[in-house]
Amino acid sequence: MQQCDNVFFKILVAEPLGKEGLELLRQRAQVDVRLKLSAAELRADLPDYHALIVRSATAVNAALLDAGKNLSVVGRAGVGVDNIDVAAATQRGITVVNAPTTNIVAAAEHAMAILWALARKIPQADASLRRGEWQREQFSGAELVGKRLGLIGLGRVGSEVARRANGLDMQVVAFDPYVTAERAAQMQVKMLSFDEVLATSDFISLHTPVTTETKKLIGAAEFAKFKRGAYLVNAARGALLDEDALLDALDTGQLAGAALDVFESEPTRNERLLRHPAVVLTPHIGGSTAEAATRVSLEIAGEVLAVLEGRPARFAVNAPMVSAAFTQTLQPYIGLAQLLGRFYAKWVGGPLGALEVEYAGALAAEETDVLTASVIKGLLEHIVDLRVNLVNARLVAQMHGLGLAERKLYEPTRFENMITLRGERVVAGTLLLDEPHIVQLDGNWVDFTPRGYVMLTRHRDRPGMIGKVGALLGAADVNIASMQVAREGPRGEAIMVLKLDDPVPPAVTETLRRELDIQWSQVLEL
Repeated sequence: MQQCDNVFFKILVAEPLGKEGLELLRQRAQVDVRLKLSAAELRADLPDYHALIVRSATAVNAALLDAGKNLSVVGRAGVGVDNIDVAAATQRGITVVNAPTTNIVAAAEHAMAILWALARKIPQADASLRRGEWQREQFSGAELVGKRLGLIGLGRVGSEVARRANGLDMQVVAFDPYVTAERAAQMQVKMLSFDEVLATSDFISLHTPVTTETKKLIGAAEFAKFKRGAYLVNAARGALLDEDALLDALDTGQLAGAALDVFESEPTRNERLLRHPAVVLTPHIGGSTAEAATRVSLEIAGEVLAVLEGRPARFAVNAPMVSAAFTQTLQPYIGLAQLLGRFYAKWVGGPLGALEVEYAGALAAEETDVLTASVIKGLLEHIVDLRVNLVNARLVAQMHGLGLAERKLYEPTRFENMITLRGERVVAGTLLLDEPHIVQLDGNWVDFTPRGYVMLTRHRDRPGMIGKVGALLGAADVNIASMQVAREGPRGEAIMVLKLDDPVPPAVTETLRRELDIQWSQVLEL
């Protein structure tokens, strides 16, 4: 049992955990396994413990956290932390850790398993035989060899699915706006547009995180674009799919079949879905294997011990403690660095490629690791299917092939301190009156606070351009809050930045893009 400052660590395990993880914990702490405690019993016992480990059944809410007078860390033995009030834990200085990398292989293998079961109608045939029937002609399936598998998302699990599909001699294509064609080619995957994947694939498998942009990613409009008679697999997130639209597509024959491990609401009560003969269903068991259970127990044990012993936790879900090197000079710039990363990712809207982060002014003399981690968090937090924080940022960047270099500029600049991201595009920012401002876009000096709706256009500086854009937005009932133009010279290349009070209808953006003097137009919601 580990002792620190004459205090023994005590860990309460409130839900089942693999014996390997328990053995690791018991080497360095007192471990009590108490399963099936009521909420009142758990609150009564928790004040004695420094760490709590749960899975998905225990509600770790504010009231429970208040009871944990000595609690330093809550460990979730799995990926999601929906049952943990992370904000409440953060307010109380309690670190929340999870084990997000342990079920990648299991999830990928399960996606392939239900895909194969779907293609060969294995569950239907099994059920028929158990009913005493022998109806071989009803269960003629489809072969996978030579068929096209379309992956929506080529992250950690999607990449593993691609490897296995290639081994089955399938043609693997994918849509993922943040994966380069070069990286995909290394995985023997051809990158296509979203619509091309839908229209040309025999099988489609979803492997993307749920964001505001991807919620109900596949609905009636998307099913209409599917190759008729295709199959759909979703072992990622239930919120990616409109189940009613799926059932309609199955009933019309637009879709030949579907295999689901995840649902809009769990456990699912959708009777129409449960009864449909062309659907293969499993109860969210994609990550449930003996091997994954061993890995998750070891990973969460290691994370909990790291927090208790004052070491960095790779998978801290909430804000980690920062080292003494984190000075008052750096602290105000964390938000700016994260905001610049988020702005850059939305502006590029595709593969991020190699990036350089430049620190100019007094920042150049500081240890800027925490700022670079903040940039990575902003770049990736809405792209990857993994929580990104200041502790695991570089690890996540490495996992997703993001190359990032740092550069220090000690010469004077226009501002006292400035952070610049250079890649496919260039964006720079600083703090003005303690507020983040973007001050440079592709070499053009600007000044705006990146919040709300922002429209950017690159155009030739011609008489009437500002009025033309304003008239189009006005006709669409879009109010302009502020506007500025940065240009190389009279009638030269220019960037226009408009802060807007309202979203811009897609038809307006398309009209602007057709203007001869406008090279590109983009609306960002920040």
